Amino acid sequence: MEFLLEVKGLKKSFGGVAALRDGRFQLRPGSVHALCGGNGAGKSTFLKILMGIHKRDAGSIRRRGKDVDYTSPAEALAAGIAIIEQELSPIPHMTVAENIYLGREPSARFGGIDFKTMNRNAQALLDRLQFNIRATQFMMNLSVAQVQLVEIAKALSHDAEVIFMDEPTSAIGEKEAQQLFATIERLKAEGKGVVYVSHRLSEIFQIADSYTAFRDGSYVGSGALANIDRPGLIRLIVGRELGEEYIKTNVPTVTPGLEVAGLTAEGKVNDISFTAHKGEIFGIYGLMGSGRTEIFNCIFGIDAVSNGQIKLAGEPITVRKPAEAMQHGIAFVTEDRKLTGLNLIDSVRNNICLASLPEMSPNFSMDRRAEANASRDMIQRFGIKAARDSMPVSGLSGGNQQKVVLGKWFLRKPKVLLLDEPTRGVDVGAKREIYRIICDFAAEGGTVIMISSEIDEVLGMSDRILVMRQGRSAGILKREEADAQSLVHLST
Repeated sequence: MEFLLEVKGLKKSFGGVAALRDGRFQLRPGSVHALCGGNGAGKSTFLKILMGIHKRDAGSIRRRGKDVDYTSPAEALAAGIAIIEQELSPIPHMTVAENIYLGREPSARFGGIDFKTMNRNAQALLDRLQFNIRATQFMMNLSVAQVQLVEIAKALSHDAEVIFMDEPTSAIGEKEAQQLFATIERLKAEGKGVVYVSHRLSEIFQIADSYTAFRDGSYVGSGALANIDRPGLIRLIVGRELGEEYIKTNVPTVTPGLEVAGLTAEGKVNDISFTAHKGEIFGIYGLMGSGRTEIFNCIFGIDAVSNGQIKLAGEPITVRKPAEAMQHGIAFVTEDRKLTGLNLIDSVRNNICLASLPEMSPNFSMDRRAEANASRDMIQRFGIKAARDSMPVSGLSGGNQQKVVLGKWFLRKPKVLLLDEPTRGVDVGAKREIYRIICDFAAEGGTVIMISSEIDEVLGMSDRILVMRQGRSAGILKREEADAQSLVHLST
């Protein structure tokens, strides 16, 4: 059989450090091939070489039996290879249609851009994909999840034969993910090849036909997914047995930690009430746009509240801005660590101390010794893998970046931890470490409220689950009565 794509012995080093030692891969027509591996396994480097972003040091790439060497993404696109990138790259002050057709806008009769045709084509594409987005909306007004959907539409607009999907569901909800999977099935039926990269193993087993696993920059195995189970694939990815995937060591108390009563923000959430207890991991589940993140924005003082009351340890509190929430001992790990959780051009040390600047600079200048000690303590506590704490945080893997965000907030010794998609874009090994951190915090008497789009995660970690639907609470389920069917039923 002629492969759409065949790769052998791919190698790439940066400054003498090997990022890819032995990349191997075969993609058949009409198939979905999962590319698996932890953070730092070499997957991103592998995809960037295939897309012409990086030049390979060694190895061969064959496209339908012919040797190829793409020197730019434009060359790869022209050869029928498109990519949905994990890192979102919208142009915020342009419309959805302008972002989708950037650089290939339809021309009007007398020159210039035919905006009417472009908007019509973009809307037809979005409607075909069943994405509820208007082509004329500005990107800056979209949520992270909607921006992800536009990136998906942009890649599929090229009508490519090979489509790389790098964490395409990392920012979208269950409903949108299922719409994407239906699109993938249509692409398969058309004889196209999809390379699917995801840390969500449940998705891989749902959508993929075959797999290739990388570890530490090298190929470690491949085959049909029908011939391997979940523990076996995890063993290939991390190189060891992981044991129980979801760690539960906390025992909820009956003492209220954070109470919300009648919380309302016009046009966002309406009449939300719940009590999260000390020692409890309280989960929130819902589809994209159901109002999950907006609850956190209200609690943390980002969005204005028009009605309702918030109590901390039984005492009413008023939060008008994030600084007031922080004074009350509330920490907020946002869903997009690169946009709102980290200063990517700054060091690991400075990011860890970012939320504690007033305490670290009592006399209007930083206490460098306290800063260094705090950084060292958090790096040790969370097992952050960094060559040194003065290195840019952008140089860390996704899992280690997320631990830096957690370290930043734990340095403040919070009472309540708000977690919005805490394991987004993180490999299975790092996920387990983050679950341990969350459970340890709750076991020590902290209150955790966690939003997750992953049904397995929210079921595996939560003691109770609030289900959101269209800005309202659809019900609260206890751990023992919650299952995938009940969550989907309530959320839709």
